[in-house]
Amino acid sequence: MASTTVARGAAGGGAPRAKRKAPFPVEFYRSGLGKKYVMAITGIMLMGFVLLHMVGNLKMFLGPADFDHYAEFLRELLVPILPRTVALWGMRLGLIAAFALHTHSAYSLTRMNQAAREVKYQSPRDYAAANFASRTMRWTGIIVGLFLIWHLFDLSWTGTPGMTFVRGAAYGNVVASLSRPLVAAFYVAANIALGIHLFHGAWSLFQSMGWNNPRFNVWRKNFAIGFAALIVIGNCSFPIAVQLGIVGN
Repeated sequence: MASTTVARGAAGGGAPRAKRKAPFPVEFYRSGLGKKYVMAITGIMLMGFVLLHMVGNLKMFLGPADFDHYAEFLRELLVPILPRTVALWGMRLGLIAAFALHTHSAYSLTRMNQAAREVKYQSPRDYAAANFASRTMRWTGIIVGLFLIWHLFDLSWTGTPGMTFVRGAAYGNVVASLSRPLVAAFYVAANIALGIHLFHGAWSLFQSMGWNNPRFNVWRKNFAIGFAALIVIGNCSFPIAVQLGIVGN
């Protein structure tokens, strides 16, 4: 029987070829472990950006000269090695790619977990610690994504209805935008959603990377709470300050 099978294989042109594998990074990303690592690493990148962005924007409280100088510094990064704004756009495109990978890996992991109910992404202990945040991750992620699109149009590209947008006038554009009560309220609500998302993300990224020793759970939770609270308080201070007249033209 074996010889017959071999003969048939030879007659048919030999054994069938094994399916050609994709490059290692692609194969790794297709696995659940790969998606967890990608989601954690891109999450760390985005957390770093959110923190630095918030710290830089605190220059609003120093007045228009300092804030506009900071904005111009970002546009002049690596000049004259690179043309003006090229480095800034490179960082923007990198962050957009990180955001896309983060979103796709999170969605793919959710689908994989739904297909294998016995194997949950979170342990019962972790799920209890971040119950509300984990249940709302999808919706807070959508809110943050919509806010990001609005934010880019509102303050970086063209402005939005109800404000006078002046290209290059960073301080004036922020004040003009956040002077609108509905926009200020939207910014506060979006940053609260961002804080909830950051809390669960900061908590669970340690598990995604395999750094989930139960002895450190209290430390992990305190870090997640502290980081999320810092971002929410810092970002919400801008629309509140404009509305109260603390910051203005």
